[in-house]
Order: sequence, then C-alpha cells, then structure tokens
Amino acid sequence: MTDDRPVFRFAPSPNGALHLGHAYSALMNFEMARETGGRFLLRVEDIDRERCTPALERAMLEDLAWLGVSWEEPVRRQSAHFDDYARALDALEAEGLVYRAYLSRGEIRRLVEARERAGDAWPRDPDGAPLYPGGAHETGADDAPYVLRLDMARAVERAGAALAWSESGLGPEGETGTVEADPDAWGDVILARRDTPTSYNLSVVIDDALQGVTHVVRGRDLFHATSVHVLLQELLGLPRPDYFHHDLVLAEDGRKLSKSNRDTSLRSLRDAGATPDDIRRMIGLDQ
Repeated sequence: MTDDRPVFRFAPSPNGALHLGHAYSALMNFEMARETGGRFLLRVEDIDRERCTPALERAMLEDLAWLGVSWEEPVRRQSAHFDDYARALDALEAEGLVYRAYLSRGEIRRLVEARERAGDAWPRDPDGAPLYPGGAHETGADDAPYVLRLDMARAVERAGAALAWSESGLGPEGETGTVEADPDAWGDVILARRDTPTSYNLSVVIDDALQGVTHVVRGRDLFHATSVHVLLQELLGLPRPDYFHHDLVLAEDGRKLSKSNRDTSLRSLRDAGATPDDIRRMIGLDQ
C-alpha cells in the first residue's frame, strides 16, 4: 500500500539558539501535520560544518521537545548526505548549466561599487545583494578558490515553459494561489563551493524530494527564493510541493529575529521561567 498522507517538515540549522520565529514555524508545521493526519519530519541543515556543532544540535532538539514537538526518526542530517547533492550537481554540470566562479566577495563589491559610481544602476536580487558580475567565461588557476554557480540564463532557457508554484499562504505583496516564478531575479546563484558540494538552494530541493515532502511551510522571507527552488526542481525532474509562506515573528523594533539576539531565544525564555503555553501566547498560536 502507498502512503498518501501529507508530509510536512521543519528544517533548522544548528548554528545558534532557536528563537521565537523558529518556534512559530515548528509549531505551524507540527500542528498542520497533526490536523491533516499527515507526517512530520525534522531535518537538520548542517552543511556549514564550522558553525553547526553537536552541542548546538542537542540544545535545538531539547528546545523542540520542550515545546511539545515530536518527529519521526531517523532525523535527516544534511552532512551525512553530501553524495546526494553531489549527484544532482553532476547532473546539472553534465547539462552545461554550472560554471566555476572565481570573484571573491570583496572583488564583487568593488566591481559593483565602481559601476554604480559611474552612474550605472546595478541589478540586485530580492534580498538586496548585487547580482554576480562575472559569468561562465571566467578562468582561474587550478588551486584558486572558487564557487560553482548556476548559469541562470541557460538554466531558464533549458527549463522551457513558464514556471509557477501553488501558494496557500501569502507572499510579501499578498501573492497567493498560482504564483509565477522569477528565477532570473536572483542571477547566477551559488550551488556549491570548492570545499562543500552543496548550498541551501540545492540541498533543500533534493532533501524535500528524497523525503517525500508534500507541503513546505516556512517564513515569508523565503518566498522569493522559491523561484530558484522551482527552477531546480524542473531541471532535476523533482516533484513540486505545495508552499505555504507564513508571517514572520518580528522584534519589537520591527526587525527580523536573529539567533544572535538572545532575549528572544527559547533557551533564554525557558531560563527566565517561560512555559510552552507562554511561548504559544507570545507568537499568537494560543488560539
């Protein structure tokens, strides 16, 4: 018998303490899975082996269990599945869609600043970062640092038909229903680095496909990145989940919460005497 239950997931990175925003997303996924008779998975996104540590992962799991969140075992840890991402990257390289890029962050910044001083408006991605000013024509020494970038123009051409996804939540401008993807807005995104065979954009679509995730419920700050994910799904022949982008829990000054802001971390709130019910009230999930 096939298992046709909906599959939800929460996928934090153990590179700092979970905060109220993480609690909101974790509980949203957990409760939507429970209400629909679905499955709830936990994924540990630990491709950054310098910042992600076993101690931070243990603390993260303790915070989630304290909230009342439970998940299926085993937990998928990205660091144990680099081969999966490497195979996907090889497939894209075989199609001529990936190239080595040698410009450093400092070089990119200086090139863009020079163009802007000359009066040229340089395009920026939805997060405000300048689009990569190099391209597939670059060359570099064999031992030079590099990243692997998606040749966006060729990738969009290869994908062919217009790309879209099904949105059950709301985008920043109220977008919902069938949303047309715009991967060009991101330019030549990074897919991997010389010392790490993946990136967030690549690994998230591979993981969702391999884990059978049918519903991606996450913060609205990732709404525009979905365009890149839909493109990669099309290029790699992967299934496309339904998406639900939810409100962000913001700091009192209106800024997005950060793991470095300890006064909103679950551990700090626990130490101050907060209960799981208190957390639900703070993030508006007590109803």
